Amino acid sequence: MSVDVRSVQRSTVALLVGLSALSLTACGSSGASASSSSSGGSLTGQSITVYSGQHKQTMSALVTDFTARTGVKVQLRSGDEAELANQLLVEGPASPADVFVAENPPALTKLEGKGRLAKVNAATLAAVPAADSAGQGDWVGVSARQAAFVYNTGKLTAAQAPASVKDLASPAWKGKLGVAPSETDFTPIVTRMIKDQGVAATKTWLEALKADAKVYGSNEDLVAAVNRGEVSGGVIDHYYWYRLRDEQGTGNVHSALASFAKGDPGALVDVSGAAVLSSGRHQAAAQAFLAYLVSKPAQQIIATSESYEYPLLAGVQDSRLTRSLQDSGPVASAADLGDGSAALQLMQSVGLLS
Repeated sequence: MSVDVRSVQRSTVALLVGLSALSLTACGSSGASASSSSSGGSLTGQSITVYSGQHKQTMSALVTDFTARTGVKVQLRSGDEAELANQLLVEGPASPADVFVAENPPALTKLEGKGRLAKVNAATLAAVPAADSAGQGDWVGVSARQAAFVYNTGKLTAAQAPASVKDLASPAWKGKLGVAPSETDFTPIVTRMIKDQGVAATKTWLEALKADAKVYGSNEDLVAAVNRGEVSGGVIDHYYWYRLRDEQGTGNVHSALASFAKGDPGALVDVSGAAVLSSGRHQAAAQAFLAYLVSKPAQQIIATSESYEYPLLAGVQDSRLTRSLQDSGPVASAADLGDGSAALQLMQSVGLLS
């Protein structure tokens, strides 16, 4: 009989997460008692600053719930993850940030390489599969997303959607394709192309996109353009389509998602992660926040939020998603995605980025 090692691992750590959640709630739903640090001291009344490149609405809900459970106040600063990572580097040890939350691994890897991240508590790392967090234990995976191809159903059928992201360089897509290269979600795909095809072939691919595709400033703009038929299709993270469906209503949706073939550079599944800054002044409270993010209450918030991302904790699923995380493919390792610098330089060299 074959055994799904990943499922066994995730089931094993579920008990640890449940125990962690108990420590967060302390006296139960009353919230009368806050959580304690690993040394036994109360965290009530403490305050942490979180720099977050994640979805603002979902992070706000998580912060509110965390404060209710622990008594720890959170100053939330939301923005573009790349800009926030650069800000942390500029601020250095004087940064007010205690925690950094990123949509994709490269921003975290960049800070990790500069020695800016503290080790995450072992119990927190154990809550999610090891492959979903940093290999060195400097950040923990919180949720996941899948790159996908969104297409206008009036212009294309599911069978006409590309099996490979490499196919988008074909002249057949001239004038029909949209891209959003300035989105940080696009950089990991280019990194995967470099790893799979090499620099020269990836540059040729990017030059074709530059010549033939219409460039949009955001994935929100791109998915909306596909839905109204301005372009036939484009590459986005899956959740943008679900959010458009909520905003437009199902009767006004004229688009659908298709997945690239497993093993293709476009079949990217990567994680959003959270880290404690080594310069943070509230280490215990910051570690408690990371432990909360991978606990069942937080993962359930993620599973029911408008982010439409995949929770990573065993036993928590977003039933609204038509494709499971397991079917979407293995999560890309942070080591493979690197800090994204090579991909960014290549996109700049062909004029897709300024």
